[in-house]
Amino acid sequence: MKYQLYHAMGSTVPNAAFYINENGGMTSFLFDPDNTDYQAYLKWLEAGNTPEAADAATLPADTGA
Repeated sequence: MKYQLYHAMGSTVPNAAFYINENGGMTSFLFDPDNTDYQAYLKWLEAGNTPEAADAATLPADTGA
């Protein structure tokens, strides 16, 4: 399994990730300690894995601020 980070809800840092399921569908999740997908992701990290960086397309829009 491979995860990719992304920025959700206007965050300036990655606060979510997604992965492609065996059937080709996508599962995304926020970094929430109560989320079972997030818990699986943390175990995956502990095993020495590294997620793909967030694509530029997942970055929040520049507000000009």
